[in-house]
Amino acid sequence: MTLNSGTSSPNATAETTRKPKLDFRFLISGAWIGGLIFCVVFSIACAMLGQWQMDRRMQALEEINKVVRNYDAVPVPYSENADIFTDFRAERKWTPVTVRGEYLVEDSLIVRNRPHSGRPGYEVLVPFRTVEGDTLIVDRGWLPIGNSPGRPDDVPEPAEGTITIIVRALAGEPTLEDRSAPEGQVASIDLPAIADQLDYPIAESAYGLMAAESPEAAETPTQMPQPTEDEGPHLSYSMQWFTFGLMSFVVWGYMARQKAIQNREDELYGFTEEQGFISAHRMERKKATRRRGNQPTDEEIEDSMLGD
Repeated sequence: MTLNSGTSSPNATAETTRKPKLDFRFLISGAWIGGLIFCVVFSIACAMLGQWQMDRRMQALEEINKVVRNYDAVPVPYSENADIFTDFRAERKWTPVTVRGEYLVEDSLIVRNRPHSGRPGYEVLVPFRTVEGDTLIVDRGWLPIGNSPGRPDDVPEPAEGTITIIVRALAGEPTLEDRSAPEGQVASIDLPAIADQLDYPIAESAYGLMAAESPEAAETPTQMPQPTEDEGPHLSYSMQWFTFGLMSFVVWGYMARQKAIQNREDELYGFTEEQGFISAHRMERKKATRRRGNQPTDEEIEDSMLGD
């Protein structure tokens, strides 16, 4: 009697019918429970890091919303909005304010260590006394490092007399305890510290970033650029952390299934770890099913020999 090449061998059929179901009882062992606990702890850590990135994204979006809402808004008169500088609120950041008065050039200060477009430099602070009698600190812009160490070569002065300026309100900066500055300079726009250097009171809650002056000065410092509206990579980083946490369970489950398959294979062929044959047995099965380039496997050769 001739056997067709496509007919399965009796041994293969028997092997298929004898295959037991996958047994996952080994998962209650200490090693696998420990692995699951590690996955839980790792996923919690990833979730916390992912949420941290989401919080940073929300902060970035809040800053972007302030720029979009306030930066190019119609300037408000200082006479009706003096509290912006004395009682600053975060939602009013970048609000343009029209102020009329005169600069107190003799009390100008230089802020150290203020990079701009990748270049080191300074920012120029000049007190501005309003016609209402209040005094604000105005940041007139940026200057590069000069030829003499520690100072810019030249500090452009504003127009003399009573002028009208438009400034954007910004909160004062914190004190930098680890930095010092020579006379006539400051380490940050720390308004209370600046007030201590002057002989008169100033608004200590916010200062103004110069946007326009009328009449214009013959020369002005470089104006600070508009803040970018880029929220950064926080959303993608957050998704990556959440994915890492989920993948730990996927890897654990995949390893558990592979272990169950190997255990079923060992049980099917009657091998146990005590007999010491499992590794050799698996190697033989891999060799039997490995394809050498375009050559047929050993099983395909055996089937062809049994054919017509």
